[in-house]
Amino acid sequence: MDTAWEHDVEALWADETIDGEARIVAMRDLADRAPHPALGAFELGGAYDSGGHEAEAHERYAAATAAGLDSVDPDRAAQMVVQHASTLRNLGRIDDAIAMLEAAPAHPATGAAPRVFLALALHSAGRHDEALRVAIEAIEPSLPRYHRSVRAYAAVLTDG
Repeated sequence: MDTAWEHDVEALWADETIDGEARIVAMRDLADRAPHPALGAFELGGAYDSGGHEAEAHERYAAATAAGLDSVDPDRAAQMVVQHASTLRNLGRIDDAIAMLEAAPAHPATGAAPRVFLALALHSAGRHDEALRVAIEAIEPSLPRYHRSVRAYAAVLTDG
């Protein structure tokens, strides 16, 4: 992996002095210099996403997938599932977002994030009880105790 490029990407994301539009412009340059097209497409998609340009983000995320991000950088691929699904939800493609998040494999780079974003998508779909259940089940493992009770209460939300 190109450590200089990785450093530049990290520095750009960490720079709180620039706005979303400036980040997009800077990320375009970094995307052009990426060690692999999938990496550049993913990072540029993220810049568009955080800048509020969901349609452009969707295009870049799709390009990153087509360029093989899952084999180039599995951590970023896991992150992209969350980001892309969130973008789809924002574009009104809620069913696509739900399907993507339901299929998301567990990955240490995202932890419970796919389940949390699934809860948001389910809520957007009007499936409120299911959304709450998914959110509760996502955080249950992090609780210091009450696991059995929390699981039971969550199950009642959708099992009636």
